[in-house]
Amino acid sequence: MDQSIVLEPVGPADSAVIWLHGLGASGDDFAPVVPMLRAAGLTQTRFIFPHAPVQPVTVNGGMLMPAWYDIVAMDLARKIDVAGIRHSAQRVDEIVAAQCASGIDSSKILLVGFSQGGAVALYAGVRSVVPLAGILALSTYWVGEQDASLHPGVPPAELPIAIHHGTQDPVVPFALGESAKSALEALGYAIEFQSFEMPHSVVPEQLAVIAQWMTTRLHDNSR
Repeated sequence: MDQSIVLEPVGPADSAVIWLHGLGASGDDFAPVVPMLRAAGLTQTRFIFPHAPVQPVTVNGGMLMPAWYDIVAMDLARKIDVAGIRHSAQRVDEIVAAQCASGIDSSKILLVGFSQGGAVALYAGVRSVVPLAGILALSTYWVGEQDASLHPGVPPAELPIAIHHGTQDPVVPFALGESAKSALEALGYAIEFQSFEMPHSVVPEQLAVIAQWMTTRLHDNSR
């Protein structure tokens, strides 16, 4: 059984948000923002916050902690174990498939991730063979170039991607957010990139932007 926090709407869900936390955190991290998102209009959205498995992380001396994959070095290349991120992406695929089986169209499912979770959201979303409502990548980086077998699952023009990054981020440097934007644009994706004056975090004014973006992606019937 999948280990996730699931927050159901009142009444049947017509859409879903799958939100992945950062290294060493848990699905509880972003669950508190759901009331604000519901107040912004996402009243019929199911919110799913998966917990990453506990595993050793090389850059932290092999310490056991919740992680979507191992991080080998804390350099600008952000070298990761490809097998690990593939495994996490498969888990995202399974969650998406379960939502579709429950009656939610894949085009009404958003992938969101912060930091390490954002890297998984980007990787899983790009390789997804079903159309999604979009990907929101927060304070993260792109690892796709580390997997030569990675190919877009649907045409890039059909997958909206937004990237947010803090200009004062000491954990995932702002340059990595910019390089993620450039790499994805080179693959044909149209990227909405926004910077915020913040460290490795999420700030209130950013949450307002997130709420607006989610509402547009999930309730714009012209799509």
